[in-house]
Amino acid sequence: MGALILDPLAALGRAVLGACRVAGDVGLFALEAISHLLRPPFYWRLFWRAFVEVAWFSLPVVALTAIFTGMVLALQSYTGFARFNAQSAVASVVVISLTRELGPVLASLMVAGRIGAAFAAEIGTMRVTDQIDALTTLSTNPMKYLVAPRLLAATIALPLLVLVADILGVMGGWLIGTFKLGFVSAAYLKSTFDYLEADDVISGLVKAAVFGFIVALMGTWCGYNSRGGAQGVGGATTTAVVASSILILALDYVLTEIFFAQ
Repeated sequence: MGALILDPLAALGRAVLGACRVAGDVGLFALEAISHLLRPPFYWRLFWRAFVEVAWFSLPVVALTAIFTGMVLALQSYTGFARFNAQSAVASVVVISLTRELGPVLASLMVAGRIGAAFAAEIGTMRVTDQIDALTTLSTNPMKYLVAPRLLAATIALPLLVLVADILGVMGGWLIGTFKLGFVSAAYLKSTFDYLEADDVISGLVKAAVFGFIVALMGTWCGYNSRGGAQGVGGATTTAVVASSILILALDYVLTEIFFAQ
């Protein structure tokens, strides 16, 4: 009888301790990477390569996601508000939802699926093929060379992507509103700008910077600590995407509570 009670508690305790250990490892990894950002030398070539990879090559998927999200949001909002004769609120709902929540979250999830996986796969392959050990042998710090430039690049690039996503998402809502739902273009745009506030945009961009850091951190950490050949690299890639997505959604709540709690 005692075993039936104690065994689940022991398993729960091991899981909690394991989670705490992983969280500590990730935190120390992040602090070490940030410390390398503050100390020379800095590999600008690697930074720009990672920045282009995150910002430019992720732009198509983020743009398409934002446009269709804005279109669907406008259509669904109109359908719901029509029950209460509040169709005029569609424009305000679209712009506030996109700038505060949907723009940063959806763009970050798209980038996590693309860039987080790429970082984990690239660094993980270098780990299992001993290329990271070779960097150390050549007196090159792997954290400074592989991790720090990617963290900075993703942290800067994602707010830019979210800014584009906000614009395109509002444009998608405007397209549906004017060409399908019968709104007057000038009235729709006026309602959009009347309800848009700087705090909405700024909070979304701050979220994007945090999410970009998380995506790069989890991608590099999972790749840096991967083991076991090709199977280990595949597991690290999957873990990076899943962990990034969960942390993005969890931190979205925390940041929303900080910015908008009354």
